[in-house]
Amino acid sequence: MWKDRVLSSEVLRSEEGRRVKLAGWVHSIRDLGKVVFIILRDRDGMVQLVFSLNTSGRELVEQAKRLGKEYVVMVEGFVKHTEKAPGGAEVHVDRLQVVNEAEVPPHLEPDQRAKVDLDVRLDDRMLDLRRPENYAIFRINHVVLSAARRYLESEGFMEVHTPKLIATATEGGAALFPVAYFDKEAFLAQSPQLYKEQLSAVFERVYEIGPLFRAEESHTNRHLSEYVGIDVEAAFADEEDVMRVLEGMVAFVIREVTERCRKELELLRRELKPLSTPFVRLTYDEAIERLREVGIMIEWGHDLTTEAERALGRMFDGPFFIVDWPTHLKPFYIMPREDDPSRSYSFDLMYGWLE
Repeated sequence: MWKDRVLSSEVLRSEEGRRVKLAGWVHSIRDLGKVVFIILRDRDGMVQLVFSLNTSGRELVEQAKRLGKEYVVMVEGFVKHTEKAPGGAEVHVDRLQVVNEAEVPPHLEPDQRAKVDLDVRLDDRMLDLRRPENYAIFRINHVVLSAARRYLESEGFMEVHTPKLIATATEGGAALFPVAYFDKEAFLAQSPQLYKEQLSAVFERVYEIGPLFRAEESHTNRHLSEYVGIDVEAAFADEEDVMRVLEGMVAFVIREVTERCRKELELLRRELKPLSTPFVRLTYDEAIERLREVGIMIEWGHDLTTEAERALGRMFDGPFFIVDWPTHLKPFYIMPREDDPSRSYSFDLMYGWLE
């Protein structure tokens, strides 16, 4: 049934007159009487279907008129190139099969532009995810993680998976989610740090991509209770070696997203600038001095405020590292400098005002 199916993007690249079979969801319908235009959506994009008396026949045109949004259909027909069609090509249909009907609340139809409250969207998340903008975000997320894996493996790193139910905290207990573990108390992992350190003592270079949990009571867009982290650990390496891996990975990921997600970026109205390495290195002391020059006073030994991070972000056109942080601001596993134990072999990567 699905053996010869092609995706919408392949239709747009096909030669005139090629016979194709497609399957997907009815995204939108335009009924002009003798001709019905349908936008079909699949996992690769959208393509226009044409039902006309000449090509499809009266019975098929009437069947097309009865379709509803989000109906699942399979069609066959011939490719025709025309500048009037989205993407420059369309399919003139001579066979239609309704795989499944659908009833969709009007405010959740994927082609609608009306803003809907988050609670409503989450109640019908499957429908909400069918909006092209949400699909684009998931597609970009996939490419980011795929590119990160490729880069890290090219650098000799091996992927590992560490426990997500832990007995003790890694970076302080205040941000832990407690869970019942049979007759004991356990916690959701906030970091794979201690596991990575043990694994790097065996495999030298390891990385993990997986969920992490932090019970930080905050409603800003900078704090998530659950997120996907990319963690690396390397033996026989210092902080400069790790920064080179990190900046190389970020630059590679940006390049891959730019090349592989052009239509998604256009849909989201986002433009990614190519990055050159190495990124700027700025010491903690230099950061404080630059902030003082613009009237933001940070006492030595204190963490940077959001206002300070925003100000620093405006000073640089791309990502930059802040290095040599005060030791007491960092977790216990960060190594103090031999020449000045009050400072540590540590760094934060900043991109604009985001850490």
